Amino acid sequence: MVRNSKPHSPEQLALVRWIVRFGAVTPEAAAAHGNWTLASARGRLTAAERAGLLCSRRLLADRPALYSATRAGLRASGLHGLEPCRISVANAPHAIECARVAAALEHAYPDHTVIGERELRRDERESGTPLASASLGPGPGGGVLLHRPDIVLWPQSPSASERLPVAVEVELTIKAPRRLLEICRAWARCRCVAGTLYLVAPDVQRPLARAIERSHASGRIAVVPLEALACGDRPDRRAPASTVPVDA
Repeated sequence: MVRNSKPHSPEQLALVRWIVRFGAVTPEAAAAHGNWTLASARGRLTAAERAGLLCSRRLLADRPALYSATRAGLRASGLHGLEPCRISVANAPHAIECARVAAALEHAYPDHTVIGERELRRDERESGTPLASASLGPGPGGGVLLHRPDIVLWPQSPSASERLPVAVEVELTIKAPRRLLEICRAWARCRCVAGTLYLVAPDVQRPLARAIERSHASGRIAVVPLEALACGDRPDRRAPASTVPVDA
């Protein structure tokens, strides 16, 4: 890798910080995040990679490359408590969709801060209490077993301290019925979030609907097809605000 000895620009560091926060992103997601063309996003990512701040991997032949921060990128970002992101063939499809969803939600809900599971895990570890996670009951070590969402929408309004975040789940594959029911029940009981928004692949919709019905969670969980959310290269499309559940 050829490293650039020039000082990193504020714009480049801002891009690296965004990638560190979510772990791994695609050029398409970066383009949506920055309101750039896809070519511009690719150029910015390549420049950061040449500077030693990012590394890229294309693990799936028919899917985009994923960019994540190097150790140098983590240090340059100034963010604490976040480790390098580990991407594999198994988790690459989910990472790609989460990056796309995060970028789209930033545009759909500009009055919210969008954070990923990595930041939530760090914040809950530091606070010692669940902030936007659902309790699954006692864990094997005696503590509480938590189910964390993939993404969290945090309100930014002046009265934000009085408003709860929205948990966002990105579901691409069908979970075992018992496991899915357990998670839906946990979200139905969870009172540290205003509600849960599921963005799902077509095959997931029917079994998820059954689990929501069985857990009596329809007032706490909303389900939206993934394709209804703005694509990474079309940030002009918006998910309807009414899809996010809130407490009555």
